[in-house]
Amino acid sequence: MFKKSAITLILMIFVSFIIFLFLSSSKPYTDKYEKVRQRMVRDQIVAKGIKDQKVIQAMLNVQRHLFVPSSIERMAYEDRPLPIGEGQTISQPYIVALMTETLELDETMNVLEICTGSGYQAAILAEIVREVYTIEIIESLGQKAKILLESLNYDNINCKFGDGYKGWEENAPFDAIIVTCAPSNIPKPLEEQLKEGGRMIIPIGGSIVQELVLIEKKNGKLIKKEVSSVRFVPMVRNDGKRY
Repeated sequence: MFKKSAITLILMIFVSFIIFLFLSSSKPYTDKYEKVRQRMVRDQIVAKGIKDQKVIQAMLNVQRHLFVPSSIERMAYEDRPLPIGEGQTISQPYIVALMTETLELDETMNVLEICTGSGYQAAILAEIVREVYTIEIIESLGQKAKILLESLNYDNINCKFGDGYKGWEENAPFDAIIVTCAPSNIPKPLEEQLKEGGRMIIPIGGSIVQELVLIEKKNGKLIKKEVSSVRFVPMVRNDGKRY
């Protein structure tokens, strides 16, 4: 009788140990930068005047360190742009939040983004709106962003590789357009693809400093308002020349 009880006890301990190992190995992914990201949102986003709770929550949800090269991921939550390869950058967190808030987005909207880059801005948009259409002219960057966004289960982001100046006519009109590269002037196709009552945020100007401009389409006319001085990479053609 004693032997049988001992064997049963040993079996129970063994089974418990196996269950413990299984649960330990199947723990959910731990976000090691969660507290750093919360601090970023508090100190760089909210403290600078961003009030839209949808934007604030999106900035908390999206793990920015996944969108930068692993060699500089420790800098992902600093208040500055960072290089992502091919001469391109991921924008300063505050500028991402500012541009997103300025568009006054909601869950019913379809939004066009010009210059996918790392995919970070597209992910922020996808947290808020119904559908995101994003275009990247540098295919190697666009492909990398597409793979990352798919791995993060963003099924409301549509990626295209090509000239962002021309927009995405087959999916127009758009409730909002966000441009994260700087042309010298507002692209006519983007004006035409903006829905009546829609809003576009775009940096306009030279290669050093540009003006971030909000455009609203009312009664077929464009109403422009300067938002802030910024510095973005230039919008370029397929041959690399600047628009």
